[in-house]
Amino acid sequence: MLDHRRMLDSLDITQLQTIATAGGLGALLGIEREFARKPAGIRTHIFVCAGASMMMLLAQEAVNHFQELEPDSMLSADPIRVLQAIVVGISFLGAGTIVHQKGEQVEGLTTAASIFLTAGIGVATAVERVALATSVAVAAVFVLLVVGYVESRIARWVHRKCESNLKNDQNDASSNRC
Repeated sequence: MLDHRRMLDSLDITQLQTIATAGGLGALLGIEREFARKPAGIRTHIFVCAGASMMMLLAQEAVNHFQELEPDSMLSADPIRVLQAIVVGISFLGAGTIVHQKGEQVEGLTTAASIFLTAGIGVATAVERVALATSVAVAAVFVLLVVGYVESRIARWVHRKCESNLKNDQNDASSNRC
């Protein structure tokens, strides 16, 4: 029988540390999204990363618990199903960040992708791949900051070139590809 009155044991502390590590790594991506003034910021990325980590840890704990109760049962863990559930949930959350603007503009794809990656970082943390999770989180922040800066510079250059072409030859249809 479960004793619901017990305090946190060493496994709980270890798992809390794992979840906190995942949340901290998620915060790295969330901070950049917050500075970029995106709807999914620090709290969202912390929750996604910590939540994915916790789901992976709890899935294994549930299997262990039922195997202790029924040692002869053929219950086995299937981490792929847990990953599938995480991906479905995160995909739903990510889809909510994508907004179609007037015309052909779509906003929020990078935020949706960062949420998806954040869940992966949480899973990596849960399966004791903290160095991998940390490396991916740092690389993701690099991509969000540096590549984002490069993208904005390219967009400005294209915009200036289009304005220049429009001013130089307003009647030439080939120069109006902006």
